[in-house]
Amino acid sequence: MLFSEVANTLEILEKTPSKIQQAATLAMLFRKTPKECIDKVVYFLQGILWPDWKGLPELGLGEKGIQKAIALATGVSELEVEKLYKALGDYGKVVEKLKLSKPRKTMGLLSFMKGAQVQQRKLTIDEVYNTFVKIAMAQGEGSRDTKIKLLAGLLMEAEPREAKYIVRFAEGRLRLGVGDATIMDALAVTFKTTRDVVERAYNIHPDLGYIAKLLAEKGEAALKEMKPQPGIPIRPMLAERASDPREILEKTGTPALAEFKYDGERAQIHKRGDEIIIFSRRLENITSQYPDVVELAKKRIRAREAIVEGEIVAIDPNTGDFRPFQELMHRKRKKDIYEAMKEYPVVVRLFDCLYVDGNDLTVKPLPERREWLQKIIDECFEFKLAEGIVTKDPRELENFFLKAIESGCEGLVVKALHKDSIYQAGVRGWLWVKYKRDYKSEMTDAVDLVVVGAFYGRGKRAGSYGALLVAAYDPDTDTFKTVCKVGSGFTDEDLAELPKKLEPYRIPYKHPKVDSEIQADVWFEPALVVEVIGAELTLSPIHTCCKGWVKPGVGISIRFPRFIRWRPDKSPREATTTKEIYEMYMRQLKKIETKKARGEEA
Repeated sequence: MLFSEVANTLEILEKTPSKIQQAATLAMLFRKTPKECIDKVVYFLQGILWPDWKGLPELGLGEKGIQKAIALATGVSELEVEKLYKALGDYGKVVEKLKLSKPRKTMGLLSFMKGAQVQQRKLTIDEVYNTFVKIAMAQGEGSRDTKIKLLAGLLMEAEPREAKYIVRFAEGRLRLGVGDATIMDALAVTFKTTRDVVERAYNIHPDLGYIAKLLAEKGEAALKEMKPQPGIPIRPMLAERASDPREILEKTGTPALAEFKYDGERAQIHKRGDEIIIFSRRLENITSQYPDVVELAKKRIRAREAIVEGEIVAIDPNTGDFRPFQELMHRKRKKDIYEAMKEYPVVVRLFDCLYVDGNDLTVKPLPERREWLQKIIDECFEFKLAEGIVTKDPRELENFFLKAIESGCEGLVVKALHKDSIYQAGVRGWLWVKYKRDYKSEMTDAVDLVVVGAFYGRGKRAGSYGALLVAAYDPDTDTFKTVCKVGSGFTDEDLAELPKKLEPYRIPYKHPKVDSEIQADVWFEPALVVEVIGAELTLSPIHTCCKGWVKPGVGISIRFPRFIRWRPDKSPREATTTKEIYEMYMRQLKKIETKKARGEEA
């Protein structure tokens, strides 16, 4: 197929704002396209050589490389190319203008390398695509010069209009306004099928070039027969968002499954024999970042082949507490991944099962998928199912939401359990609803809290305490009401000294002036004061500080608390009071409401 056919279509698409007309224009192109190269046409329209999830090299040309290739192809200086670019703002228009203004004989791809002059000939889509593949695959010493020469040779053979789109493709800026949805519409029209059939196939095999070629060669029936395959990512199901428990349950129907929404990285884990592949929410291959998860999946997934979904969450190795998503980003930046594993350990919390040993579970309702997940996962602390409850009650849902926040999660995902609760790959709908707070806030002031209990450490904190239970003072009742568990911020020296420092105040029971619904491993007389800062103040179903003051049955806690220092200058009754905690929380809410009133992001 002549590349001019593609270039002419691109020119029309660029001037066509209507998606319906764009789809009709593409359908005309697809009807003229031989089935042997329709995949290459689709990839070119998408501005890619292949799907990102395949992990193959990118073009790696860069702006300077493109500039140099244009200069070589048109016989002008790089300075002239740069000057023209500053005037036009588009290298595609630059090369088009230069070729229009300097018509001359050009060199063929092979002859260009030899320096021989030949008459211009017609480019095909195969030649253009395959040359870009060679550019991407050129690696190692001298590869930059090779890439530039290959692009320059292609531009020499191209007509002005063709050259414009070749350069824009090289830049990654086709400027067409044509998305995958429009291409799918055009394929459906061309091959007399429905958009639903094409989209379903694309969602479980996200390679639109492959889908187009399969459709052209084997027809609609081949798409309908497609099933998930380990090693090929499935486009993730997405959730709508709401913040009212009653509305959420109306949308999903009751009973519904509510699961913790962990503050981690969503992962689709594929098992194919002893091979494990992990894809991100964006279908990037992130296997190399998580060798520990690979080993867990090998041992803990009891199936020959499987595709499961979950969240990879950073944890504090000493307390087992969840850490924020930002902790995981260190894994992407660290050169030594095994060193990063020690510093930033993770756990996996699984929430769905899409495929097991030939069984396509995406077409099954959630209860059945959940049964499969429970059946094939050999659970341990590091690798187990997400925490969840089945509920019909808005109040129970809200309390579980507060428990999720208290545990360091973002909120909940509430999921329908009825017979139509299939896995809608690539779709955002009301079968899943995110229940997250509709605000973000910051705790700007530190507080002074009283140590009333402790929890035994694990890992390198074994033999010491992993976290302290701390409380605010309530002068009205002369009691100490728990606010949070503090396990972060301690130095190694602090940790080593903790048992000795706290031993004089250790008692075999909860002190009568301590109001706690949490059972500590060790109790202390309220005597020592610590200064604590956190990410924010939040409502809590398990802590007693200000319980019932904001909402019935819930108190106020600190999210992601961190130890700052001991306060030997303060007595327990000089610690931050429950009233002060309440006032801080209400000020926090007022700031949020002010932002909302101004239309700012809350």
